[in-house]
Amino acid sequence: MEPVRSRLAGSPLPGPGRRQQQQRAGRSRKRPSSGESPGWELPTRRLRRRMTGSEQQGGIPPVPTTPIEAGSRSSNQSDSASSGDEDGDFPLAFHQQSEELSVYEKKRLKNIQENAQFFASLNMLETAKKLREIGKRGPVKREIAPRREKFKSSGEQPMVRRSMRLLRLDPAGTPLPEIPIETPVETEERISGPLKMIGNEEEDSKVTENLMNTWLEISQDKVRIKEKQPVELKKYKSSLNKMTIQKSFVAKVTTNRVCSLAFHPSPHRFLVAAGSTYGYVGLWDLSSQADAIHQFKPHLGTVNCLHFSPSNSAELLSLGNDGTIRCGNVAAAVFDEVYTSDSRNTSSFDFLAEDGSTLIVSHWDGDVTVVDRRTPSTSGELDAYLGISHLRTVSVHPVHRHYFVTAEDRCATIYDVRHLKASHKRAVAHMNGHTKKVNSAFFSPITGNRVVTVCMDNRIRIFDTSAIIPKIPLVASITHNNYTGRWLTKFRAVWDPKREDCFVVGSTVRPRQIEVFHDTGARVHEFSDAECLGSVCSTNVMHSTQNVLVGGNSSGRLHVFMDNSLSG
Repeated sequence: MEPVRSRLAGSPLPGPGRRQQQQRAGRSRKRPSSGESPGWELPTRRLRRRMTGSEQQGGIPPVPTTPIEAGSRSSNQSDSASSGDEDGDFPLAFHQQSEELSVYEKKRLKNIQENAQFFASLNMLETAKKLREIGKRGPVKREIAPRREKFKSSGEQPMVRRSMRLLRLDPAGTPLPEIPIETPVETEERISGPLKMIGNEEEDSKVTENLMNTWLEISQDKVRIKEKQPVELKKYKSSLNKMTIQKSFVAKVTTNRVCSLAFHPSPHRFLVAAGSTYGYVGLWDLSSQADAIHQFKPHLGTVNCLHFSPSNSAELLSLGNDGTIRCGNVAAAVFDEVYTSDSRNTSSFDFLAEDGSTLIVSHWDGDVTVVDRRTPSTSGELDAYLGISHLRTVSVHPVHRHYFVTAEDRCATIYDVRHLKASHKRAVAHMNGHTKKVNSAFFSPITGNRVVTVCMDNRIRIFDTSAIIPKIPLVASITHNNYTGRWLTKFRAVWDPKREDCFVVGSTVRPRQIEVFHDTGARVHEFSDAECLGSVCSTNVMHSTQNVLVGGNSSGRLHVFMDNSLSG
């Protein structure tokens, strides 16, 4: 059998057969009337148009109105149209068979004509021709901007306005006096041996002499320590309410931040010592109205700890961050050297013996040293490494003095000084629960049955140390903002020496205040004054026998709250 395409191209198409006539007759019966909408589609292929040369130039091709016209137009086209393939028009025989157009075909032809007119109005062929011409053009050359000429200085400097303050001139143009250049602390060399108790300024020699005479006079009186009777908490609260502050009880005792405080035990005349950064120690006689403040400089580093000797109140022991402990002896007017460490910085100390003859000293790197003041040597009698990386404070048990508690990293631990000679310095008891560094840990002053700790996890914890067991139970936990930042001294909760169950701690709450808590976690009192207390008092101390409280801030100022009967 020869191919259909070649057979149709060589001879005219035969007329429709009988079966095709029957199918066409059946479809004609199914055509809808002129009033109905055509819901069917012609079974023939879609009508296609081939554009002539004039049509490709943008003209609108004529639309055939009858199948005969369509057939006649398709007969004049290429061989593909007469062959009847998919890309050609309808066969001529088909158009000759259909003499009339249906409603659907008329509507479809009308839509085709409208669409052709719409696309012709868009001028798409002309636009495409222009785009092709643009694409054939070469790349556009950009003009190169001329180089800028280098600026040639004329040699004259322009006038620059400067601040009168930076030029050290007053508004009238007069030069201000030169600022004295301070010698950096790092360049100072540590002097070994005793230092003369000379004031920070030689012009104040009379003030120093008067202060030393007062200190020696009140130290000669023997302080009778009565047996401390337990006072009801209600009466204690009422006594705290009587303590007030006056403007005369606010003074700048040190030039820098206060880091430690100590109260002279005299019940008649109140002398307070304040240790600050850069090795300064300030003394303030609260009972004197004039020339009551003076500064000494026994250390090179920050004074981390201060204690008056329990057996001789004319002696003030100070610990500096430079690795030294000195004893200010007012009778000899010197600062004797008690302990020296050339390689390690010291953080705290406490008295092992009741008479103050032996000390336990802590170092930042985790070492502790036992110092005997009765020996002529300034080195320690015993050095022991506790195996910890951070050691801030040390506190001795008031009854069983061979026990001491340390504030470590995320723990407070109790050690026995009798076991420090062993190769394994194991702790006797642990106070767990801390999640960050512990700033301080102190035994209660009378029986030692409580330990209060201040931790950087914003908690104050009280532990029951009535029995020294491996795991010390927790009594209370107080939520307290202990974030002091870089420029404030770390908070330390210190016990009221007159009581076993109450302690004092600084606060960041506004208005500024100093808080007193009970060992159950209840707040007992807040010391505050809108006019006289406007800063955070990080370091605080209570008098051992009288209702007097002193708080120190970061600018070197001391704030004194005192019972009204004592202030008069």
